[in-house]
Amino acid sequence: MLFQRRSILATMVGLTIAFAATAVRANEPLRVGAYPANPPWQNKMEDGSFEGFEVDIVNEIASRMGREADIAGYDFRALFVATASGRVDMVISSLTITDERLENQSFTQPYIEGALGVGVKSGSDIKSLSGLAGKRVGAIATSFGEGWLKEREGEIGYSALNSYDTVANMLTDLRAGRVDAVVNDVVGLRYAFTQSEGLEVADEIVTGERFAMMMPKDSPLLEEVNATIGEMKSDGTMAKLYERWLGTPPAEGSLTVTPLPIPTSATE
Repeated sequence: MLFQRRSILATMVGLTIAFAATAVRANEPLRVGAYPANPPWQNKMEDGSFEGFEVDIVNEIASRMGREADIAGYDFRALFVATASGRVDMVISSLTITDERLENQSFTQPYIEGALGVGVKSGSDIKSLSGLAGKRVGAIATSFGEGWLKEREGEIGYSALNSYDTVANMLTDLRAGRVDAVVNDVVGLRYAFTQSEGLEVADEIVTGERFAMMMPKDSPLLEEVNATIGEMKSDGTMAKLYERWLGTPPAEGSLTVTPLPIPTSATE
């Protein structure tokens, strides 16, 4: 009898500890990595807080999970190290799902179909992608845009490709004439160009890229986060956030309103 009592007591203590550990994990914030200067997707304010379309998404996800989002800024290349090392639970930065990235990272379902833009100084003789032949072009290091350009170097015929750690430095070189054009997410470029005169989007390139949140490979949170994104699409929350930040309702049947499974390839 004494043995049974001790056994029951030990079981109860074990369950209490396990429950407490689960409760602690549930109350821990979601650690989110973000490139800090990428409006309207995300942008770090002077007081250290973040705002933007993807910021609102992660805050809503955290709220529905009974947690809070703790967002920290990283250089673009450092975002991949942060997920690979488990330093963050997820990353936001208008990230494109690619087969190469899926080898070492996991992604949630996509919520935006992106496109690239060719940014130039106003009055430039570059009017389209074909105008990049013989020109110096800039792109963010390790970004989808940089990879897209490298894959088509022979086809496009640009003379040089400069890589940048930040959009600000890239646009500074564009204004100064150190590059003739830049290639980056077209929404981000248009937003940046509304904040300063003298730059414009010369061409939009439809690529079929899909933006999603990146997470550590096979993260234990992946299923729950993906399901939450699906719920936000179904109940109209995602559409409202899209319209708030991008200024127009998402198209019917678009990635923004269509719940999808966790992707296993760039095109799935």
